[in-house]
Amino acid sequence: MQQNKQPVTIAVSMRRMVLLNRYYKITKFYSFLKNTAIRGGIGIIAFVLVLLGLEYFLLDFNVLLNNFVDTYSPRIVYSFFFLSETILGLIPPEVFIAWASKSSAPWLFLFLLASMSYLGGVASYFIGNRLFMLPFLRNYIQNKVANHIENLKKWGGFFVVLGAVSPIPHSMVSMASGLVRYNFKQYLLWSLFRYVRFLIYGLVIFQIF
Repeated sequence: MQQNKQPVTIAVSMRRMVLLNRYYKITKFYSFLKNTAIRGGIGIIAFVLVLLGLEYFLLDFNVLLNNFVDTYSPRIVYSFFFLSETILGLIPPEVFIAWASKSSAPWLFLFLLASMSYLGGVASYFIGNRLFMLPFLRNYIQNKVANHIENLKKWGGFFVVLGAVSPIPHSMVSMASGLVRYNFKQYLLWSLFRYVRFLIYGLVIFQIF
């Protein structure tokens, strides 16, 4: 009896995969994923080229970053970064990763930055979730993140992952997740991919500085 159930279970799983693959094709998830990956790669290359260009022609970033490290305590920088990651990603994380490269413990600082970004996303989730109490502000924010809400409804956790690892603002995806009341435990799980982005960018930026 057990042997008969196994082929049926495999067949059901295969059918689900086929249907899921068809759904992602219809909703253009694969095209969106491809375009996001291309934009992400171009973004990394452009960021590196801009830094190298400014370093060569205008500024000494090593001196600038060292002065920044000497002037501001890590507590102030982490607090400001957390605020930035909570309020729609005001400043690119790459700036803070470059700052971490000049610290006494770069990889520890990078881990703490990733954690602040992760927690900032959680804060954005709760902000979005509580906006239901403020209809006027809720409608304004919904218009701002309308595309993210639509994609989140279509692709669920996969879109949360994209928000965590790609140039799509993580805080905006997190706020959209709160607005549509996406499952919080699932959100916390998929958002862990935020650490992957910081690891990748750290490997690149630490080599430059």
